[in-house]
Amino acid sequence: MNDSSTCELTLKRNKTNFKKIKISSSLDASKYARQFYGDDLTIYESVFLILLNNQNETIGFAKISQGGVGSSIIDAKILLKFCIESLASSCILVHNHPSGTLIPSVADKKITTKIQNAVKFFDSKLLDHIILTEDAYYSFGDEGVL
Repeated sequence: MNDSSTCELTLKRNKTNFKKIKISSSLDASKYARQFYGDDLTIYESVFLILLNNQNETIGFAKISQGGVGSSIIDAKILLKFCIESLASSCILVHNHPSGTLIPSVADKKITTKIQNAVKFFDSKLLDHIILTEDAYYSFGDEGVL
């Protein structure tokens, strides 16, 4: 039997205790993103998206992926869904390296370019891609990679 039913899609917002802040630097973004991570920062890779309005103020965040100790898959369609639904003017991609290394992998560089091009199509902008470790961070923007 063929199920011909459809799904209802809704835009839903859940309030959090995270205060709305203006992101003016990679340091601001890394501090804001650390709220999303707990002890898992050194256990497995997780990918988050910080969503921003025209004034670079945070309007939301979304967990995009959770992987293993060495990688996490980022699906551009899921990321774009959150950008579009929130009407974000820009976004910042954040993921952690449990190994503690701040050197971006080839895969990290490729996904950054892919996401940068994808959000541009929807009149949004990827402002940065931050890699977090327990004690430090790496900014694609600061390093001129983005």
